[in-house]
Amino acid sequence: MQAVLWDMDGTLVDSEKLWDISLSALYASHGGEMSRQTRVALVGASAEETMVTVFADLDLEPDPVAMAESARWLHDHVAGLFDGGLPWCDGAREMLEALASEGTPMALVTNTQRELAERALNSIGRHYFSITVCGDEVPAGKPAPDPYLRAAELLGLDPADCLAVEDSVTGTAAAEGAGCAVLVIPNEVPVPAGRRRRHVETLRGLGTHDLRRIHADIDRQSRERSA
Repeated sequence: MQAVLWDMDGTLVDSEKLWDISLSALYASHGGEMSRQTRVALVGASAEETMVTVFADLDLEPDPVAMAESARWLHDHVAGLFDGGLPWCDGAREMLEALASEGTPMALVTNTQRELAERALNSIGRHYFSITVCGDEVPAGKPAPDPYLRAAELLGLDPADCLAVEDSVTGTAAAEGAGCAVLVIPNEVPVPAGRRRRHVETLRGLGTHDLRRIHADIDRQSRERSA
């Protein structure tokens, strides 16, 4: 394990609830109400995918200008909530501190757009990360592998030498597709098992040696299958 690549929403900080509030407000502004099924589908989605889903769900004409305006409104609403401070997920801050003290390179890899991610980093602390990759800086966001491929490239590493930490189906698919080993900590939505995935309920109580063991186990089993 040469680096750890972190998802943000729902993995490091419990910001998904703030997205719930903002998405519900967006629906209400159009006279609608977001269903639980739709919210589940939007966990980990890119801004573009979110707007496509929302407009289809509300039976609105998919006008690009209107969708862009709604995306800006949503991000402004979320940004205001982010500025109030972000609650940490269990054990996340402690793990960041432990990895940083060992000098392990870390990256933030998020579908959130750069402008909003910068607001979040004011709360999280940008000093933990060697690099950050946002959803509007790659050809395709998660579940495409592009964000994780870009992060590994910027770190000068093979994705297989990186452990990604994710909470969503979308993000896990992206990291696995890039060739990373993935530590999955489901937040609101169950994430299926997979060959390059290991699940834990929380980071609380885990040490850096646990992350290295998980990466080594995934790496060993991958080599055994390809032998």
